[in-house]
Amino acid sequence: MRRVVITGAGTINPLGASVSETFEAMKAGRCAIGPLDIRDADRLTAPIGAQVAGFDPAAHLDRQTISLTDRFSQFALVAAEEAMGQAGLAADPDLAPRFGAVLGNSGGGMETQDDGFRAVYEAGKARVHPFTVPRLMGNAPSAHLTLRHGLRGPSFTVSSACASSNHAMGQAASLITSGQADVMLTGGTEAMLTFGGLKAWEGLRVMSATGCRPFCASRDGMVQGEGAAIFVFEAEEHARARGATILAHVAGHAMTSDARDIVLPDAAGAAAAITGALRAADLTPGDIGYINAHGTATAANDRTEAAAIRAAFGPEADRVAVSSTKSMHGHLIGGAGAVELIACLLALGEGVIAPTVGWREADADIALNLVTGQARTARVEAVLSNAFAFGGMNAVLALTAP
Repeated sequence: MRRVVITGAGTINPLGASVSETFEAMKAGRCAIGPLDIRDADRLTAPIGAQVAGFDPAAHLDRQTISLTDRFSQFALVAAEEAMGQAGLAADPDLAPRFGAVLGNSGGGMETQDDGFRAVYEAGKARVHPFTVPRLMGNAPSAHLTLRHGLRGPSFTVSSACASSNHAMGQAASLITSGQADVMLTGGTEAMLTFGGLKAWEGLRVMSATGCRPFCASRDGMVQGEGAAIFVFEAEEHARARGATILAHVAGHAMTSDARDIVLPDAAGAAAAITGALRAADLTPGDIGYINAHGTATAANDRTEAAAIRAAFGPEADRVAVSSTKSMHGHLIGGAGAVELIACLLALGEGVIAPTVGWREADADIALNLVTGQARTARVEAVLSNAFAFGGMNAVLALTAP
């Protein structure tokens, strides 16, 4: 079976406008969560979030592209540019048919949708922007990546709520291992920080107005973020033949369904995904140095995930380092797993484990080796990235050092 490697990474997220900026923020334990600067924020009961501050699409994209794209597509285009640059790739006529794009997204063009609803229902207008559908459709970012880079291989969008990015990256890896592609742009993007989008989430009563404190006894809910992370996944023999620098191996992945509840997670389903990823990667719990947890800071998720790690790792759960970077960049929903994979690359490449910031006190129901407060240095050869979504959809990725 063909092995898959990562040869490029790019991001724009609340912690930074590049991978290097994000690395530095994670190492410093910087929290990007704060008061939201959006229309009608004063009408929100949880008016905080992690925004990409000062983002100016005109600094990155031409006028025509901006007119055709929502914020979530713009994030993906910017992140992909960095990833392609690091990989040193261009989809020439020979490579293009075997070069595709699979992205994760949950909300679609929420900014466009919010503006359209305001125009029709609030302002009483008879028409919306003519590009409303192309802007808001969920597959817009992957489509724009194919247009920008001339990709003619398999391209689509995966939407599985908070597991979207991990599902997308797993599918991208499978397309390479099966021989259907040689190179894939993959990852996820999200821009749901709109009044309408946040009001919908507030209805679930899972949002915090005080901050994101995963695995902490004082936690009181999740905080949303926005942004994108895009990676170049490549067949190892293809990467080596062109002399590319390998950032990590995509050693394995697994996907499971709880089949129990539309919103409440199940430890057995999550544990099965963790165990499946280890098996697919031919790794044992003892091989894993770091788990980037889903860690949403909701009572149900944190306790369920802790139980799942304990069930899958047994005694090794006392040793393996665990953190949730959502405490810094917020929950990017469909883009979460992609930005969190940046933390996995940091652990593998620099031996730095990003912390769970804002953590105050232990929860007696969560027995994990948590990295809290500040980053930890350690030799890390293999990592897991967890994503567990509404609908009981679980996706776990395993990466190993190059």
